[in-house]
Amino acid sequence: MKSYNIGIRLVRNADDSSNEIITAKENINPPESTNKALIVYFSWGGNTRGVAQEIQRQTEADIVELTLVEPYSTDYNTVLMEAQEDQHDQARPKLNEHIDNMEQYDTIILGYPNWWASIPMPIATFLESYDLSGKRIMPFCSHGGGRFGQSLTAIAKLAPDSEISEGLSVHYSGGSALSDDVAEWLDESGF
Repeated sequence: MKSYNIGIRLVRNADDSSNEIITAKENINPPESTNKALIVYFSWGGNTRGVAQEIQRQTEADIVELTLVEPYSTDYNTVLMEAQEDQHDQARPKLNEHIDNMEQYDTIILGYPNWWASIPMPIATFLESYDLSGKRIMPFCSHGGGRFGQSLTAIAKLAPDSEISEGLSVHYSGGSALSDDVAEWLDESGF
């Protein structure tokens, strides 16, 4: 019986200046990474802010809250309409914050509320404002039952050259389990 989907692949060092072959196991001194992290989040009602602050407490990472030049309404029903309209228009609301030293961070811990099953448009503005190539993005979201929705797909499209790691979804503010949930997520993420 023939099988056409099984095979092997041999790879040899293409650099002919050395006859030495180094395998992955032999390369025990890879370049060191600082693994410096930045928590970046957008929060409308405070739930995502609370999660971000808990992550910051446990990691001691730098933290930035994204705020808008023209803020959304403080009225819940109005902000629902504004958020849906922004998503429909693929708007990129202007942010008050600009991070001058983004290159120093290896990991971006990215937080947001699940709005209409995706990211809020201020997160899209952030992702398109920086070259995040080669950076690890650790997403976390607060939600009222929709978990991540399509937000991870949206992040991957906006930061195609980044590594998107396993995310943390938190129901509303996370309640009394928040600290343990964050600790478990950070541990499982190898952070």
